[in-house]
Amino acid sequence: MSGQKSNEMLAAVYDKPGDASTVLSARYVKRPEVGAGQVRVRLAFSGINPTDVKIRSGRTPRPIADFQVPHMDGSGTIDAVGPGVEMTRIGQRVWVLLAAHESRWGTAAQWTVVNQDRAIELPDEVSFELGATLGVPAVTAANCLLGDGPITGKDVLIAGGAGAVGRCAVELAHWQGARVAASVSGEVKAEITRQAGADFVVNYREASAKEQLQAWSTKVAHIVELDLGTNLDLDLAVAAPGASIVTYAADREDPIIPIRRLMAAGVSLRFMLLYTLPAPVLAAAIDIVSAALAANALQLPPVQVFTLADIVGAHQVQEAGPTGRVLVELP
Repeated sequence: MSGQKSNEMLAAVYDKPGDASTVLSARYVKRPEVGAGQVRVRLAFSGINPTDVKIRSGRTPRPIADFQVPHMDGSGTIDAVGPGVEMTRIGQRVWVLLAAHESRWGTAAQWTVVNQDRAIELPDEVSFELGATLGVPAVTAANCLLGDGPITGKDVLIAGGAGAVGRCAVELAHWQGARVAASVSGEVKAEITRQAGADFVVNYREASAKEQLQAWSTKVAHIVELDLGTNLDLDLAVAAPGASIVTYAADREDPIIPIRRLMAAGVSLRFMLLYTLPAPVLAAAIDIVSAALAANALQLPPVQVFTLADIVGAHQVQEAGPTGRVLVELP
């Protein structure tokens, strides 16, 4: 590329939190060097998640040393390894997880460096586009859905079935042999969710949503929840005694927890944050995603692809709440 030195790369960067149009730009920076236990990945695609725009905007504060390359997830090919990493990994196709967590080097760049366990082998038959949509959503879904035990043959409810995490959860639940219901906000999202494998889809905005779900099942054993405050009444209306509700998002005000109702229903609540999962638990969720990929259980969702030069537009679309996923293709 014109003007690019051999030790440089093109990257999206920001040096302070703020609005995308104010703080984000694409420019050349020095290419990162690989350290002990790390791999360097020549990226093909970067995936944008809600967590990425929250961090960039300052809603989820993170320290910035000089500059930050955003985005946790991506896909590409390992082109260098550090001490302690097998040389055979050079040339391996991978999907990347949590690149920008406690690191300057997110995936919105031509290269990133990550610890070797955060670059996971991508089968040859799986596209780089699909690989870039895994990471945070798929691993979150795997832990929320299967972190409490098997779900085969059980009734499962996924809130927000067309969202990044929700769609992965629907696919994984279908793969695992559960009966799957999902809630969505409209017909376009309902069709996306059905295509992902949901057996029953309800529009949670409809006045009869509770009754529709109860007609489908009142023996839901496991619920993956993204808005506990809004949906808890609906969840309890269909939960079987001993059901578990796992929630992974906290975008609204904290709900009032109806302790007596939860006790009477025998329902347990679990809260998960991907960044704080113990290493063995995180590894188990990654293994689930890898097994699902090998079984062809995860498919490419609807995507919008941007160039790195239009990184501001990509973030603005993500913040607006896209139907599908937002990817950035790296030059």
